[in-house]
Amino acid sequence: MSIAENVARIRREMEDAARAAGRDPKEVKLCAATKMNDADAVRQAIAAGVDCCGENRVQELVRKRSEDAYMGAPVHFIGHLQTNKVRQVVGSVDLIQSVGSLRLLTAIDAEAKKQGIIQDILLEVNVAGEEAKTGFSPEEVLPLLDQIGNFSNICMKGLMSVPPIPANPGDNLYFFQKIYQISVDIMGKKYDNVKVDCLSMGMSADFADAIRCGATMIRIGTAIFGPRNYA
Repeated sequence: MSIAENVARIRREMEDAARAAGRDPKEVKLCAATKMNDADAVRQAIAAGVDCCGENRVQELVRKRSEDAYMGAPVHFIGHLQTNKVRQVVGSVDLIQSVGSLRLLTAIDAEAKKQGIIQDILLEVNVAGEEAKTGFSPEEVLPLLDQIGNFSNICMKGLMSVPPIPANPGDNLYFFQKIYQISVDIMGKKYDNVKVDCLSMGMSADFADAIRCGATMIRIGTAIFGPRNYA
């Protein structure tokens, strides 16, 4: 199937999942995870109607931007961001989804201050406590938000999470529900520099479950572009 056909199919599945949960399908955005796909594939995804593009690697972000790959869609950074590459990302993307440490948060705020901008971010939550993944533990999120007001050049827009790869449908429902509950807890309080209007969770194998649990953005790569060639 073509990229356009894949996007259309995913849109239908998104609508079905949203309606099954009693939600308006318009509440959920489709982020095309463009890692290891060239500029032409990215353009096809944008033409097919994805809401934004999410890039995992700084070098790919820089190269594709130079090729005007993202014209017509917002760009998010969704991968692990090293502090020594922060200056290449801050101000270059609409949203940094993968802020998973206080050190990275501090570096982003400092660079945004240099540029005289406010950088929108999501806090990445390592909801399953996986050692191979970055992110704040669920227990760290609320205490951290008490400090967010000290970072005057960032705006925390919500949460992002990457649960384990599911073996079966429904395997990640517990993790999605846990992230959703954290977002509810945040909205029940008042913090400076915090607006919880984005809950980014769910990928190709489990996005329907994520939508049923309250996701407002799903990040889809393989189901749009096909399997990645890691060779």
